[in-house]
Amino acid sequence: MSFQNKGINTPKLQVYLPLLFALVLGIGMLLGIKMNQQIRPSFTPETAKNPIGVVEEVFNYVEEKYVDTVNSSLLAEVAVKEALQELDPHSSYIAPKELPKVQENMQGNFDGIGIEFSIVKDTIMVVAPISGGPSAKMGILAGDKIIQIKDSLVAGIGITNEQVMKKLKGPKGTKVKVSIYRKGYPKLFDFDIKRAKIPIVSVDVGYMIDNQVGYIKMNRFSATTDTEINTQLKKLKEKGMEKLILDLRQNPGGYLDVAVNIADEFIDGRNLLVYTKGRNHKRNDFNAKYPGVFEEGDLVVLIDEGSASASEIVAGAVQDWDRGKIMGRRSFGKGLVQEQDLLRAGGALRLTVARYYTPSGRCIQKPYEEGSDAYDKDIQERIRNGELYDADSAFANIPDSLQYRTLKENRLVYGGGGITPDVFIPIDTSKNEAFALNARRAVPEFVYDYFGNNQDKFRQYASFSNFNKNFQINSELFKQFENHLRQSLDSLHVDLLQRDKKELKTSIKAHIARHLWNSDGYYPIIHEMDHTLQKAYEEIKRG
Repeated sequence: MSFQNKGINTPKLQVYLPLLFALVLGIGMLLGIKMNQQIRPSFTPETAKNPIGVVEEVFNYVEEKYVDTVNSSLLAEVAVKEALQELDPHSSYIAPKELPKVQENMQGNFDGIGIEFSIVKDTIMVVAPISGGPSAKMGILAGDKIIQIKDSLVAGIGITNEQVMKKLKGPKGTKVKVSIYRKGYPKLFDFDIKRAKIPIVSVDVGYMIDNQVGYIKMNRFSATTDTEINTQLKKLKEKGMEKLILDLRQNPGGYLDVAVNIADEFIDGRNLLVYTKGRNHKRNDFNAKYPGVFEEGDLVVLIDEGSASASEIVAGAVQDWDRGKIMGRRSFGKGLVQEQDLLRAGGALRLTVARYYTPSGRCIQKPYEEGSDAYDKDIQERIRNGELYDADSAFANIPDSLQYRTLKENRLVYGGGGITPDVFIPIDTSKNEAFALNARRAVPEFVYDYFGNNQDKFRQYASFSNFNKNFQINSELFKQFENHLRQSLDSLHVDLLQRDKKELKTSIKAHIARHLWNSDGYYPIIHEMDHTLQKAYEEIKRG
């Protein structure tokens, strides 16, 4: 999603006016009210000019005459959501109870105890304490199991991720008691952890693939992402980075101004990066302003069908200015800009106010005139027509009216629904077969147990590079994993296990490294299986 990071204000009346006529229709369809002819109101021209009065009148009839008791608040929420769907797929109403979580995800931090966890065998396992967070300072370790929270049992009761977060999060400065089981100790450890501000990291990892090529993976465009990217770029340049692979795959976007700041890191001068315009929103140009950290050097941007909005702004600017190569598959195709305003009732309205355009003039919003169902099934349609597997299908049937030219090299690029890559890389179908999926899903659980029982073995590896070079998944360890599969799967296909043996070994090693070095250990190893990244690496090495 892309929306402007503006101050939140109580919405003015004109925000509602285009919605309220659809609102009345939505209420009627939802309720199916059958009114007696004798009480049917007579509408005057003055009434028709006052849509707020119409809505109020309809609600009054519902409350007075509907056959069952009506939850007016819920009815209003449903009606507003239905009405907004008539506008476009991205205008939305955020209910009061949903708003804190939405704001938290975009602000880049939350109040909590600072752990990454996973639920394994109905037990909360600490994947890693967040560096510098309260849990790390208290001595909580990767592999610890949370048995009680506030003296209430949380193991073996079917607890969900959402329930865990609700119990562990709370206002900064408050405390929560956590009881932990640690392998080799007979009694539980009790920790009174003071909650603090915990950053939600939007850059998953940044590292050097070799002595020249750097890699950065982003998962969103939150309020802090541009600062994170700037820090990562400087860190990698200090390590000798001359070329960069920026991974925006499955990145749904976020703040427009953050996308502009990130594009500014790569594009020089005062060049146009993106512009927006709408019916009541005059054209607004966003240009490069500052000397970027990486304005020179080979650049590859990875995108796929999950790259949307702010991701497409960055990719579109890089492509239009011939700054680097776009590789992967056609992006999602979201070219609408939302503004978010708080409502007096406590929720928020996220309303589309403009479309954004790449520097060459492309509006890459995919069509939505056929309704939300067709819009939501677009990715399935791409699978059906072969676009994700075949380059010819990916570039087929693009009309001349959607052809544009880049601004420096006059290369052909396309609008009309996403950013089409310069180099197409098909989706890897080999990983979607049922056995392969189930075998990979069993790896984290196996590693939790193995690492917990063998932590002393890994003390010899003082650094990730030492571990990556010298630690191997030997036949004895893989046999233990095979036995684990026999217990966790209904049937074990030995021939398929042998076929996938290399990838499974890599996955086991990556998850062990994650226990030791978090994302900095996990991604460099797991990326050995990422055929899209490997193609990008080959391309950027050729120059």
